[in-house]
Amino acid sequence: MNLMATMRRAGTFFLALIYRGRRGAGETVLATRPYPWEPSYPPGLGWDVNIEAKPLFAILDDAVAKYAGNPCLEFLGKKLSYREVGAQVSKAAKGFRDLGVDKGVKVGLFLPNSPFYVIAYYAILKAGGTVVNFNPLYAGPQIARQIADSETRIMVTLNLRSLYAKVAARLEDTGLETIVVCNMGAALPFPGNALFRLMKRREIAAIPSDARHVRFDKLIANDGAFEPVSIDPTRDVAALQYTGGTTGRPKGAKLSHANLYANCVQIRLWAPDLKPGKEKVLAILPLFHVFGMTGVLNLGLYCGTEIVLLPRFKELEVLKLIDKQRPSVFVGVPTMYSALNRNKELANYDLSSLRYCISGGAALPPEVKRTFEQVSGCTLVEGYGLTEAAPVCTINPFVGVNKPGSIGLPLPGTMVKIVSLDNPDRAVPLGERGEICVAGPQVMAGYWRRDEETADALRNGFLRTGDVGHMDADGYVYLVDRIKDLIINSGFNVYPRVVEEAISEHPAVEEVVVCGLPDSHRGELVKAYVVLRNGAELKATDLRGFLKDRLAPFEIPRRVDFRKTLPRTLLGKPSRQDLIAEETHAKETAAADR
Repeated sequence: MNLMATMRRAGTFFLALIYRGRRGAGETVLATRPYPWEPSYPPGLGWDVNIEAKPLFAILDDAVAKYAGNPCLEFLGKKLSYREVGAQVSKAAKGFRDLGVDKGVKVGLFLPNSPFYVIAYYAILKAGGTVVNFNPLYAGPQIARQIADSETRIMVTLNLRSLYAKVAARLEDTGLETIVVCNMGAALPFPGNALFRLMKRREIAAIPSDARHVRFDKLIANDGAFEPVSIDPTRDVAALQYTGGTTGRPKGAKLSHANLYANCVQIRLWAPDLKPGKEKVLAILPLFHVFGMTGVLNLGLYCGTEIVLLPRFKELEVLKLIDKQRPSVFVGVPTMYSALNRNKELANYDLSSLRYCISGGAALPPEVKRTFEQVSGCTLVEGYGLTEAAPVCTINPFVGVNKPGSIGLPLPGTMVKIVSLDNPDRAVPLGERGEICVAGPQVMAGYWRRDEETADALRNGFLRTGDVGHMDADGYVYLVDRIKDLIINSGFNVYPRVVEEAISEHPAVEEVVVCGLPDSHRGELVKAYVVLRNGAELKATDLRGFLKDRLAPFEIPRRVDFRKTLPRTLLGKPSRQDLIAEETHAKETAAADR
């Protein structure tokens, strides 16, 4: 019987799965509880928790009821209370219902961190719709592909030229029907709102007055009263979150209301000393990214925190903000911590307010961890997850043993097993490398309109992550390598195939392979190996200029190696692995020469 289906039918989330350990040569037996990781759990925390299946917007409703007068959002000096945010969400939800949003209707968010994102996100859910997150850095072709694949009918964006123009063009070449346009100036406090209209008028887009455009202030011009939609938390999809999965083009992971709600509860249990209604979280991670969506937005509201929103990461601004605003929670990717560590003015700012610091999205270098802990006095814990798991699966304890190089222990209710790379049906013993597989209430229902890939990813009740790792005797998991070709640059997923296809559009390019190379600051950087057509000439700077409107900035290769030929496999295909091996050898040789 499918265990995940059993949990959904039961309406609760309790896992009673097995871990296979080796008893003799080639023989496996069923281990009994406690599982290897349970004895390593923080004091008082149990693994076998029951998590009620709730609609995701219950997070906001409960927080408004408990912390109505508390500050909820702070954006560039303007604050909104939980009561105010709750009221605007209800009005926006009614506005979306009037636009036809109901169960199964996909609404895209093409927004940077701002109050508009938070309000629209929860309003779509309350109206019964499904949120589809779009990266505002995406180029036109990427936006069009995702709109078409997800069947997004409505898009929410800002009245900034840089954003609106890319969305407006999609009214002509996709099935997009309506754009909801938010006024950036309205999110700012006085006199910043007036100054923005005056100083930034060249950046403000002219919005047509037609049926295909709805201004956000008109969307919420109602009493907020509407008939609530009946949500089945375990079946209804809250967010269609795009990911590369293990292979190929980005796919939409169907994250149910219950998936996302459960992951909030799991992470909250991991921090028992966190004080609900008293904490302040720094929201630098983009909320359109699954890590920011769960680890900052949903978790922040679940705990009644004040969320300080920043639209982008600028290290000096972040240092000043921590020193002045005194946040207690900081969730980021290794690149952010590395940048703060290296800032020349770091010693001038007080980071001692930080109590909970989490790193994810890429491997955390030990030196980055040590340095940040020294300057902040806060333990920086590393976690691990993936879009298909909403996303957090494992995390190091805030209290207890924090093993260097480990991605931590499985969260409560989460099962991790390591399976053979040759036979995914065979679990390997503790300490042996294999593919990391996870099961739990946070694991997706499957990929949108991709039954074959869903069947490959979800096997015997477990999600195959495509990552290679091992588990030690104490239940700590270690990430070794990735089976998939996914590149993680500064916490963003970069899919080599997408980059290769964009480069191949250049008329001078004959062949291209894209790889990810280790980088101490970004985690990985993107490098392209390019073979030009006979007689063609092309410079790296010109290629990057060509890609500017085709790829997001983090996808554009920082290094370009023009070659006459590329190494090939036995089947005659360009060999990515051979190119990576060349880079590794060159790096080792250079280190030995020093």
